Amino acid sequence: MFSEGIHHSSFVMLLLLVSFAVIHSGGAALRVKAESLIGPRAWRLIFASLSIPAAGVLIIYFLAHRYDGIRLWNLQGVPGMVQIVWCLTALSFLFLYPATYNLLEIPALAKPQMRLYEQGIIRITRHPQAVGQIIWCFAHGLWIGSSFMMCTCFGLIGHHLFAVWHGDKRLREKFGADFEELKRNTSVIPFLAVINGRQTLEIKEFLRPSQFGICIAVATFWWGHRFISFGSEVFLSSKLSELLA
Repeated sequence: MFSEGIHHSSFVMLLLLVSFAVIHSGGAALRVKAESLIGPRAWRLIFASLSIPAAGVLIIYFLAHRYDGIRLWNLQGVPGMVQIVWCLTALSFLFLYPATYNLLEIPALAKPQMRLYEQGIIRITRHPQAVGQIIWCFAHGLWIGSSFMMCTCFGLIGHHLFAVWHGDKRLREKFGADFEELKRNTSVIPFLAVINGRQTLEIKEFLRPSQFGICIAVATFWWGHRFISFGSEVFLSSKLSELLA
């Protein structure tokens, strides 16, 4: 029953997620050593040239196979479900992409640096990308409801929970006592540090161009979602689909 109901694409997706985790988290672990050997700009270009295509393959494969396997539930006809899913998705993007790094550092136009942040979204949670990924998985799990989606969520959340530990470990090794001070003033669980008085919210820190850019991106995704899905299916009907089938 298991082998008949769980589509083989779920196992392919888990394999792709593990591969991406090795590339992304492995590259992060090697950062300090690699930068000392070849410099931060060269290492960032190598890191980006590996992780960005790997992420692209993940997204394309997910879009083309998201309804594979067992349909565990179907809430798409429930009144208000579309609005709930899109609101949660927009919220997840505000956590996933809050410019906690300098965007110019991604293509190494600016010198990549490890920094400690205690502003903006970091006041809410020290690991906004993990929180955003969990919200995104919850929203899309509600909407899609397939066993493939559940396997995808399992892999994504598992990787981000590992990244919470791994990210703290790397910052502790890099900044020592300064990171311990940041850790005391922040929390992984959203708003926990605010609730128990270790942190305060500064609304002006959220009124940044990057946040408005995210809102525009969400609106663009809403409008172009059908074209993104269609394009991914067309792409996967080519040789890539044969390789990953």
